[in-house]
Amino acid sequence: MTHSIRKAVIPAAGLGTRVLPISKVLPKEMLPIVDKPAIQYIVEEAVASGIEDILIITNRGKGIIEDHFDHAIELEQRLEASGKTEMLETVRSLAHMANICFVRQKETRGLGHAINCARSFVGNEPFAVLYGDDVIMSDDPVCGQLCRAYGAYGCGVVGIKEVTVEQIQRYSSLKVSPLRDNLYQVTDMIEKPRPEEILSLFSILGRCILPPEIFDILDRTAPGAGGEIQLTDAMKSLARSQGLTGVDFIGTRYDMGNKLGILQATCETALKHPEVGEDFRRYLLELSKRL
Repeated sequence: MTHSIRKAVIPAAGLGTRVLPISKVLPKEMLPIVDKPAIQYIVEEAVASGIEDILIITNRGKGIIEDHFDHAIELEQRLEASGKTEMLETVRSLAHMANICFVRQKETRGLGHAINCARSFVGNEPFAVLYGDDVIMSDDPVCGQLCRAYGAYGCGVVGIKEVTVEQIQRYSSLKVSPLRDNLYQVTDMIEKPRPEEILSLFSILGRCILPPEIFDILDRTAPGAGGEIQLTDAMKSLARSQGLTGVDFIGTRYDMGNKLGILQATCETALKHPEVGEDFRRYLLELSKRL
């Protein structure tokens, strides 16, 4: 019988060097998109996909992430005393979104090493990985799209998108063949390919479902690019031995480790925001006249 996906891991231990200097004091996962930190959108996506237990992998200096998903007793008391019921419920709900726990990656040794820190949390069942850098907005949660593909095919799943030739050389390139609709079989991949090594313009972007066998593979995976344990290297082994399902997901991805991505996420989310959307739209229209 195919497992349903109950657990998710969110690696949020990166240093955020591409968005310095703000990430020196504020984790990039806590950068605001209008009125919520980026990581809250990721947790909300997991919960909307049926995930019950979430492990967020952090490192030193990221305790503010834990605080965000905890009770703030003094603030809650003040809101209650002021009669600000709706705001109170918004703040309180953060502590009850899911069963959220945390573990620290003591050394920055790559995404594969970070995922391996989740072994005892995951146990012997498949699990979702939602990259802490990637906020993906969709009416149909992307993690849920991948969970359905896992239910259909019973093997690891990766969220994929076609990118440009320039981008593929910074990402991973996948060898794919069509299955049906927006689903593909993935049988090989290469990290940061040279132009002559490109397998396709499909790359893994921000989401995957992995079987528990990934941990033993990670144990055997030698350091790769940058001297770090690369999750892609372990997934390559899965693709070659078992095959993976690629989901060309429906949704808009924002790279929150990139300054332009942060601005795009903020701008496009603000336009849809029930509180400020119309005013912001008018502001942009006026601003565009001066550009």
